[in-house]
Amino acid sequence: MTQSLWLLGTHLTILADRTTTDGKYDLIEGYFPPGTQTPPHRHTRYSEQLYVLEGEFTVWVGKNKVVLKAGESALIPKGTPHVVAALSDQPTRGLVVASPSAFAHLIEATGTLNENEAFDLELFNRISSEIGDETLGAPGDLP
Repeated sequence: MTQSLWLLGTHLTILADRTTTDGKYDLIEGYFPPGTQTPPHRHTRYSEQLYVLEGEFTVWVGKNKVVLKAGESALIPKGTPHVVAALSDQPTRGLVVASPSAFAHLIEATGTLNENEAFDLELFNRISSEIGDETLGAPGDLP
């Protein structure tokens, strides 16, 4: 069963999670409206592989900046500060594999059904801490 929720301006669809992968990974499809950018953050307990389906992502992995187009991917190793952004005037769609499973739990626990629905930052920070995620700045900051 897939579940689609909004989180930090992005629309995320959980395609596979701990319940179907024996906790080994999460598979998530992300839709980033034009101009959307994550805050700088790092995952201390899982790596993230980002694959672009449509549009382009600008990704900062540590101090390295890369622009990924459809069909390209980047590995974000566990513990590495990073930012993912859709900076062009077109939306971007991509797949994320988070391994081992944890990211889907954050989406399920803190995402909203409607992009304009109130976001619970306190809950987001608590669940992020539980899964080992650390926010390192505000949206628009770079790692």
